[in-house]
Amino acid sequence: MSDILRPNTIKDIPKEERPYEKCLSGGAESLSDAELLAVILRTGAKGESALELSRKVLRCQGDGFGLLGIYHMSISDLMKIRGVGTVKAVQLKCIAELSRRIARTQAVSGLSFTNPASIASYYMEEMRHEEQEVLRVLMLNTRSVLIHEEIISKGTVRASLISPREIFISALRHLAVGIILLHNHPSGVPEPSGEDILLTRRVLEAGRLIGIELLDHIIIGDMQAFSMREQGILQEMEEEYTGGQC
Repeated sequence: MSDILRPNTIKDIPKEERPYEKCLSGGAESLSDAELLAVILRTGAKGESALELSRKVLRCQGDGFGLLGIYHMSISDLMKIRGVGTVKAVQLKCIAELSRRIARTQAVSGLSFTNPASIASYYMEEMRHEEQEVLRVLMLNTRSVLIHEEIISKGTVRASLISPREIFISALRHLAVGIILLHNHPSGVPEPSGEDILLTRRVLEAGRLIGIELLDHIIIGDMQAFSMREQGILQEMEEEYTGGQC
């Protein structure tokens, strides 16, 4: 569309196609991502409508990022987009954070620490956006109720850099009888690396010596997860440790 034909304001768009009116007639679900943002932002920049500005925001990190790109951008990054000042940048970041919190709140109802899928669902929105690897330890009591969680490492989750001692000092302090390791892969692919397997083995063996069971090691990817318990990896390690004896 040429600059001459492009609408400069929302009022230049036919009434039935304006985001606000579309929401009233068809519900918020009928709006595109750009239209939803346009309703929130309300105004555009000089020479462009709120809808055009919203489309520009969604394209700012390239194709395929869209709303997720807003989450990864800082307020100062957003303010580099022509037409986005302090107020609009804060609005956009608040939208991204609100979306994350809604997703996590929805996951609470199905949360069970004996169900790897529900654990992954609950922590997904918090961990899949991390740009670094984060290792979190969930500590449980005899009824599989969470009594404490703690971030042990942030940066690179490598077995050579993480001591099981750090994990179990905290677990003993909180009287945990079982723990679950949880970490993310910023690549979005949750398949375990050799380092992930080695770390799991070291924690499993240390836990058996002091009487605190490693219940699972769950890796969070982008909307997908990998449970070492569900995939049989932990069971194989346990059998190796006991020599195949029950």
